[in-house]
Amino acid sequence: MTKYTKGKIVRGTVTCIEPYGAFMSFDEYYTGLIHISEISKSFVQNIHDYINVGDRIYVEILEVDDIENHLKLSIKNINYKMNGKPRYRKIVETPHGFNTLHKKLPAWINAQIKKTKKQANTIDK
Repeated sequence: MTKYTKGKIVRGTVTCIEPYGAFMSFDEYYTGLIHISEISKSFVQNIHDYINVGDRIYVEILEVDDIENHLKLSIKNINYKMNGKPRYRKIVETPHGFNTLHKKLPAWINAQIKKTKKQANTIDK
């Protein structure tokens, strides 16, 4: 059973760009083609303005050929670069640092000890 179906959005790697479209690979079995007419709703003079070889992009599957293991693809109606690169957030140190943890930890430990003792007492009875 194939995991590729018409209308599904999948992620793949651009392997080759020709004047008429871009070839992609998805796994060890399936490849696909984004025809130049499926790159953008407007006129595409140069596919490299949109994608390049090696890009990992999302594509919409238009047709699936399970005999040839080939997909007809489109990117013109989707955000094909969504989540393309992970976004890293800079860790900002708070002005209090670990002071809050240092102050609260003993109270948290004592509360947990009391809770554990109370549970142990109810089990013993």
